Amino acid sequence: MPRTGVNPPSKAVREKEHLGKRETVKKSKRTKRNTAVPSKTASRQEGRPGIAKGARSKIECVVPFEWTIAAYDSTLPAVFSTPAMIGLMELAAAQAIRPHLAEGTISVGTRIEVDHLKAVPQGAKVEASARFLGRRGRFLVFETEARSGGAIIGRGKVFRAIVATGNFSKQVAGKG
Repeated sequence: MPRTGVNPPSKAVREKEHLGKRETVKKSKRTKRNTAVPSKTASRQEGRPGIAKGARSKIECVVPFEWTIAAYDSTLPAVFSTPAMIGLMELAAAQAIRPHLAEGTISVGTRIEVDHLKAVPQGAKVEASARFLGRRGRFLVFETEARSGGAIIGRGKVFRAIVATGNFSKQVAGKG
């Protein structure tokens, strides 16, 4: 007896959250043979350093004039600038994982989510710290904080990615 109607193939679909975006992913059909097929991410996983959650670093320094907002605009006060604070936070994050990186790799900043909460003057002692929270895809996520004296002057998150030094240097040289 011939089929008169064709049922649409059933799709096993799941949704996942990825960096705040929703996407639909189709589940692949299982084959009768039980063969292992290497995933695309398997090759990316090789060489990924095992960085323990909670890896930390701290940097202490005295704010020089060059790190103040007055160095950019003389009409503004000589207080620790937001870009300089973020730079210290990124450096602390990079130092927290540096011992875990494979030879020939570095970590580069990819995203920041930071609040600058309090102004401190040139000459103030500042401390920036970073703590590794874990991975979000290929990105490494750090909780960061900047302090002066007992006060928190900034805090947030810094995201970094691990890249091959040679490839990164070639890309940067090509954009000059």
